[in-house]
Amino acid sequence: MAQSKIAAVGDRDSIMLWRALGVETVFAENALAVTRVIDRLAKDGVSIIYITEQCAKMIPDTIQRYLTQPFPAIIPIPNREGTDGYGMAGIKRNVDKAIGADILFGDS
Repeated sequence: MAQSKIAAVGDRDSIMLWRALGVETVFAENALAVTRVIDRLAKDGVSIIYITEQCAKMIPDTIQRYLTQPFPAIIPIPNREGTDGYGMAGIKRNVDKAIGADILFGDS
């Protein structure tokens, strides 16, 4: 199989559709498995990793480690049950940090 530059990580029901789009899909549902998958995908040169919010919340230290590197971009996405706001909260934090003010929600 050719190396994919995009991957999706999470529970089977939430990311199975990504496979139909040609994205490498990896099913993982516990912190150890998710960390191992993220590390392997990064080592394999995957540029963008979509990860369900539920999996992302299990591995904050791993995600933080990759935030200081240009690749991979790790992007939390909702799972099949919807979002709990985790992904948007991360975007808000990054924008607030870059701009120095809350321009998205006006909560500052």
